Amino acid sequence: MSEMIYRSTARVLLVDDVDRLLVYRGLLLQVEDPYYAWFTPGGAVDPGESLQQAAARELREELGYAVAPAVLGPVVAISSGTWSLGGETFSSVDSFFFLRVSGLEVDTSGMDDEERQVTDRFEWWTVTELRTAAETIVPGGLAALMERLLRGNLPAQPVALPWHLPGAAGTSG
Repeated sequence: MSEMIYRSTARVLLVDDVDRLLVYRGLLLQVEDPYYAWFTPGGAVDPGESLQQAAARELREELGYAVAPAVLGPVVAISSGTWSLGGETFSSVDSFFFLRVSGLEVDTSGMDDEERQVTDRFEWWTVTELRTAAETIVPGGLAALMERLLRGNLPAQPVALPWHLPGAAGTSG
């Protein structure tokens, strides 16, 4: 068994003008067969980066969307757990920011090869679509959090969301 690798990630809950969340379908890396789940944009925090800096960099790389780190505001949610890839085991803490955008066109030209291999497509989803999706949405509890955020109810402290839940998204989103 490999040594545990600790990893912080910064992810963004991007919401458009009609209250839809941007998600992408990606290969769920902890299983052998291709199995997909839906994720929010973001990724690993590099050494020396703040969470906001990492989130802004990831938006630029994954979506071609440039934003100043300060615009992201506070972390609104966290989720943590373990996963594996290529025989390595990771313990991750995902930190989520909430950001409204207008007219965002996804440009994946900044993605690296690994990101391209595991990313299927991007879509804008309503809270109802999050709640009723047939595939898993990561993290669990995202639909309820989005309802709260869309009402303008930003938490004083980050909300703890369940880690990557098995089974249908309708029960985890």
